[in-house]
Amino acid sequence: MTNLSPAEIAGYLRQLGEGALVTLELFLTSFAAAFVLGVLIGVVTLSKSRIIRAAWRVYASIFMGVPSLLVIFLIYYGGSAMLSAVLGELGAGVDISPFGAGVAAFAAVYAAYIAELVRGAIDNLPKGQFEGARALAIPPLVMWGKVILPQAMRLALPGLVNVWSFMLKETPLVSLAGLQDLVASAKIAAGATKEPFLFFIATALVFIAFSALTLRLATMLEIRLDRGVRRSDSRASAGAQA
Repeated sequence: MTNLSPAEIAGYLRQLGEGALVTLELFLTSFAAAFVLGVLIGVVTLSKSRIIRAAWRVYASIFMGVPSLLVIFLIYYGGSAMLSAVLGELGAGVDISPFGAGVAAFAAVYAAYIAELVRGAIDNLPKGQFEGARALAIPPLVMWGKVILPQAMRLALPGLVNVWSFMLKETPLVSLAGLQDLVASAKIAAGATKEPFLFFIATALVFIAFSALTLRLATMLEIRLDRGVRRSDSRASAGAQA
């Protein structure tokens, strides 16, 4: 049993709620940035250019091999100096917040994983998809946006769900740079009340709820992306039985 009054518990839970919103904002912003960057990198690195392929190998080796926490610290503590060195006076007054450092770090790290997923998915598409689009004189942007990438997303979806889950579980790392997110709020509440079990269990339940919602949304998206494929498979099965 806790010695806290209902008013005190409500106040700390409100604080956890505000931290949860910060965590959710950080996660969604980071994943959106990583997804866009990863898709662009994945498409560009399909080029046969040796320079592009070499640059991709260096990028992937760095961001797949360095821990996310270290990247967060490098951007948070050294980002301003790097901007000043690159932009001169324009970057001298830029102050990188913990939130900005977290978004930049997660976007850079997880874009490498998403790019690898996209590359693999596109490589597994039938070559006839490209040939057919070119034969119909479909513009390149339309071909990628309407023909290639939607099919690639269907193949890459399981891996993207894994990336989504891993990133969600890594968002508390940004609290070590000073962000007042869900975990930081729980730590403050636990220290002030000497009730760590109560607040850390509440935090765990929030992450479990986020994960459960993720699985539900992933299932709905998979059904939507597989609609045409499933119809084709069912028709093929019916034809074989006939």
